[in-house]
Amino acid sequence: MDCCNISHQIDIPEGAKKIVLAGNPNVGKSIFFNSFTGIYVDVSNYPGTTLDISSGKYKDDVVIDTPGVYGVSSFNDEEIVARDVIASADVVVNIVDAVHLERDLFLTQQIIDMGIPVLVALNMMDEAQKSGLEINVDTLSQKLGVPVIPTTAIRGDGLSEVKEAVWTAKVGNSSLKLEDELEDVKFKGASRSESLLILEGDPHVAEKYSTEPLEYRETIYRDRRERVNEIVDKVVTETNEGTSLRTTIGRLMLRPITGIPMLLLALYALYQFVGVFIAQTIVGITEETIFINTYEPFIRGVIHNIVEPGSLTSQLLVGEFGLLTMAITYTFGLLLPLVVGFYFFLAILEDSGYLPRIAALVDRMLTSLGLNGRAVIPMLLGFGCVTMATITTRLLGSKRERIIAVFLLGLAIPCSAQLGVIAGLIAPLGAKFFIVYVAAIFAVYVLAGTFLNKILPGESTDLLIDLPPLRLPRLSNVMQKTFIKSKSFIKEAGPIFAVGAVAITLMQDFGILEAIQNAVAPITVGWLELPKETATAFIMGIVRRDFGAAGLTDLAMTPAQTTVALITITLFVPCIAAMLIMIKERSWKESIYIWFGSWITAFVTGGIVAKILSLF
Repeated sequence: MDCCNISHQIDIPEGAKKIVLAGNPNVGKSIFFNSFTGIYVDVSNYPGTTLDISSGKYKDDVVIDTPGVYGVSSFNDEEIVARDVIASADVVVNIVDAVHLERDLFLTQQIIDMGIPVLVALNMMDEAQKSGLEINVDTLSQKLGVPVIPTTAIRGDGLSEVKEAVWTAKVGNSSLKLEDELEDVKFKGASRSESLLILEGDPHVAEKYSTEPLEYRETIYRDRRERVNEIVDKVVTETNEGTSLRTTIGRLMLRPITGIPMLLLALYALYQFVGVFIAQTIVGITEETIFINTYEPFIRGVIHNIVEPGSLTSQLLVGEFGLLTMAITYTFGLLLPLVVGFYFFLAILEDSGYLPRIAALVDRMLTSLGLNGRAVIPMLLGFGCVTMATITTRLLGSKRERIIAVFLLGLAIPCSAQLGVIAGLIAPLGAKFFIVYVAAIFAVYVLAGTFLNKILPGESTDLLIDLPPLRLPRLSNVMQKTFIKSKSFIKEAGPIFAVGAVAITLMQDFGILEAIQNAVAPITVGWLELPKETATAFIMGIVRRDFGAAGLTDLAMTPAQTTVALITITLFVPCIAAMLIMIKERSWKESIYIWFGSWITAFVTGGIVAKILSLF
């Protein structure tokens, strides 16, 4: 297929111009297409893809619709089709969502940078008004350098004006700062639009001209994003006129002076729900009443009627770390209620539309760590499961961001099961020790991120995220998400707990556990000032982090020792499952650095906190 050329696919009558409709997904392009073409529409499959494209006539010219895309490139079939159609256009009618100018104008500016005449249809003006947004259309037109016509397509407002003004489209004001590099590519015969795509690294367009794709995409995208942000700052004003209560609350969530207290309130609600209600009340019933006091005596009685008490088989099945005792009790009595509680709360944040607002709120803070606000998504997911969260780091914009995020996930983010156990252990100690724990983990998180941001080359990418309207969560959606994720946890954790229980029992039976405890006593007892038995919890934590945290529940420790142990085991090495995913997502080398980096950080931090607490 000859990229950036649609003459082989769509019949263009001699002398007819190509009017191309372009825009992000769900901006109302179909209404504009129907207004231009009426019922005389041709639909054909685009070669090499599974996509259909629609075309029709407007007077003597041809109107072509494109798939909804956020940019012109070759990352997927939609963008490839949009690239080819837009690059061959005589004029582009760019439909823009007035409520989401920060998002939509990125595509607008890219098409302008390609040197194609553009007319902007500023759609959904009614929604913008309801959202309390006042847009200076004249200033927007001046900044872009192209005509801008306000529309509300669903009511038909502005459609006739767009059709009448289609040939007033202009080549706008480019954001490109690499004009010399662009001219070098154009010298090889490529058009301006094709040259820009080659600069942005499009391999298909580069192959067409027997050249190598260049690596200016990050620079061009950053300049384009800065230009769009500058335009939006100049043309959009927030007002309270006509705004709904949901819109007002949504705005307050984004402003630091009101958003941070709201976020702290949400985190406090999470702590009260998972750390107090679930970890103390519910787990008190499931773990102690149901499993420890009822299930375990019953299963021991059954097994001891079959195998000799005290034998290795008995220890493997119903011993202190038995498959049918500890593994079952920890999985279903202790961890499952905590995991269900956390995923239930997270599903409420997702379904309400609050989660992306948290991302926007913390963007500036995360930028100082070499990330952007989008990283809050894997970070929050990490509180559910670090393994799953590591996979979602793919959504981050650069390699350095993914490295920083994976390291911070493995180091300082406790998973929901571990967090629940930690909350259950630290809640009875009082506010002082809770503050010490949170401050220590937060300090390590910030220092580690800042250090990596300084030593890794490159810069963090800008945040580009949709802010859906706030809404009341639907109980059916929340329950479905909670069930699916909790079921996934049991399927993953169950076999690993079983392996861990067998390994710990065998190590105990052959004296390996005690030997390790004695070998690391200078660290656990001398440096961390903890009982030597905590070494067992650290070993269990390698199998699963929550497994290790749960191993602390049976040890007799002072409040200070409990706090030090929880800080250390939180920062301790990621579990085996998380490490395997890190190796898959990153590399052996990076994963080993993370493993040993976490190990050293955990013991150094734990020891420092122990020494500080001993002074008081």
